[in-house]
Amino acid sequence: MLLFTDGSVSPQSGLGYGAFVAVNNIGESLEDTASRIRVKRFFYTSSARLEIETLLWSLCEIRALEVDAYTDSRNILSLLKRRAVLEQNSYCTKSGKPHGLAGLYRDFFAWTDSISLRIIKVSGHRPANMKNKTDRIFSLVDKASRTALRAGL
Repeated sequence: MLLFTDGSVSPQSGLGYGAFVAVNNIGESLEDTASRIRVKRFFYTSSARLEIETLLWSLCEIRALEVDAYTDSRNILSLLKRRAVLEQNSYCTKSGKPHGLAGLYRDFFAWTDSISLRIIKVSGHRPANMKNKTDRIFSLVDKASRTALRAGL
């Protein structure tokens, strides 16, 4: 299963909207794909928190055993590389304080241990003439989260 996730947040209010769509067949029309995008509101969040919250929410919703997750979140993309250090430091910062996203990181690693999850970087803002099908699907999800944020504020 292909999973596309993105989020938009207002730093001033801490209100954010995450969006996702799961795709079985990359060949389906963009209209069909767009009609299945799901959006959820998150409170007291930040951009890094929202991206992980959205990914975890979408994984819970789709319940697939093999997932290729497309994201533009640098934090999510780096998590697998940072896992050993995070665990070695008991999810604490260099100053010894618990990391603010420790619980979400633990949940993320629980998912990576329980299913086949591959995180794939997608460039969120390519020019239209350079976008492939996955870029176009991601753009739909990105637009859905931004539109929801504007409407929800």
